Amino acid sequence: MTLGVVRDLRAARAPVGPEELAAFETDVMAEFVMARSAAGLADSTIRGEVGQLDRVRVWFDRPVWEMDPSDADTYFGQELRAASKATRLARAQAIRIFFAFLQMRHAAQIHVMTGRVVTCPVDEMNQPRGAKEAKLRVPPGDREVEDLFSRWAVQLTTCRKFAPTARNYTAARLMATVGLRVNEARRLDLADLKWDLGRLGKIHVRHGKGSRGSGPRERMVPMIGGADRLLRWYVEDVWGHLDDDHARPGAPLFCSERRNLDGTKARVGDDVLREGLARAAATHLPAWASRLTPHVLRHYCASQLYRTGMDLIMIQELLGHAWIATTMGYVHVHRSHVEDAWIAGQARGGGTTGRVDLSALEPASGCGEPRHLEGLRAAAQPRRARPGHLGGQDVGAVVGPADLPQARRPRRHLRRARLRGRRTADPRARHRHPTRHRHDGHCGVGNRGQPRRADRSRPPAP
Repeated sequence: MTLGVVRDLRAARAPVGPEELAAFETDVMAEFVMARSAAGLADSTIRGEVGQLDRVRVWFDRPVWEMDPSDADTYFGQELRAASKATRLARAQAIRIFFAFLQMRHAAQIHVMTGRVVTCPVDEMNQPRGAKEAKLRVPPGDREVEDLFSRWAVQLTTCRKFAPTARNYTAARLMATVGLRVNEARRLDLADLKWDLGRLGKIHVRHGKGSRGSGPRERMVPMIGGADRLLRWYVEDVWGHLDDDHARPGAPLFCSERRNLDGTKARVGDDVLREGLARAAATHLPAWASRLTPHVLRHYCASQLYRTGMDLIMIQELLGHAWIATTMGYVHVHRSHVEDAWIAGQARGGGTTGRVDLSALEPASGCGEPRHLEGLRAAAQPRRARPGHLGGQDVGAVVGPADLPQARRPRRHLRRARLRGRRTADPRARHRHPTRHRHDGHCGVGNRGQPRRADRSRPPAP
């Protein structure tokens, strides 16, 4: 049997000096970066988290692990009070992740050095509320995109640098045709073009976007919409102006004008492709000069495929989405389910604003009639009134007070009898108490002959 020394964690040793504490803080941050890299996160994600922590550190002017919930209240309640919702959520998320790392790996060491117990300052009470939702992007129309690429193609014959301009043109066309992301396009290799797969050939996307730390997701993208002819032209007529070693393993499809340290051509950066698209939009499509981005072209691809009849599940597979709800966010600007439901409701009930002439409702250009509207034109017929004091006569789809003048007010002698408190033999007058009224529920006419609010006539639209 052996004896161990048990020490109370609440008893700390003498605090360390500021130099030792600063060195320890630097080591902790470096270890945090390595841990996030080992988890498979992208470099941009890690830079974003470290940048958020640096901003908190500059404001707090002390090591971040010394923050208390009261400090977080002051930070989010005053310093970031006017900041955007996305900024507040990103800052709170970075703090929670960093404190989870400290609690799992350095809680005991921080207590020994400083006497503090590591506790996350962001709790259920001061956690910024809200959810970060994707920005609504309305892509340009078919005619605008066609004008952009046709004018851009004409520019290739007169531009000063043919190869870089043609490279940017081809990458942008791929984004608009098959929905590639800008980082997916720039990371393609020459060997990723599989000409013998499928009917038209396929693109092997090896660096697809991952979610929830899952890492890059691979997928095969078919060369539809003329992407096969575009890539053949680029490989045969343009690629040789950028690189001369097509047999080299890992040769990039979209090369940069610069070279690596070993003399091989480097891979183009995403900023170069973004700037090339921005310059082309400013020159050939001024209305979209500051709004046309690679991701907007990806939205345009999804919308264009949806309008031409491609199934939503196939669009999800083409774009590489894990959830169908994400794909629906790309095509919802062209979906007409709300309008279709309104037309179907008007066809079934006739509505309260008048009959709907379904023959006058033409579908949008390039779109056919929705399937669930088939057969509804015959259903838009006048309804028969329910049996009541009107004898079930045909009153049409909509009945207003002008159609029933005899029911607008009770007879004069009944009104006088009610005012004098007399009883009457009329069965209808027994239920017409001067203070408690009951609606008839027939043909849009309520008690005392007044029409219900839902059936009252409304002013015309401006």
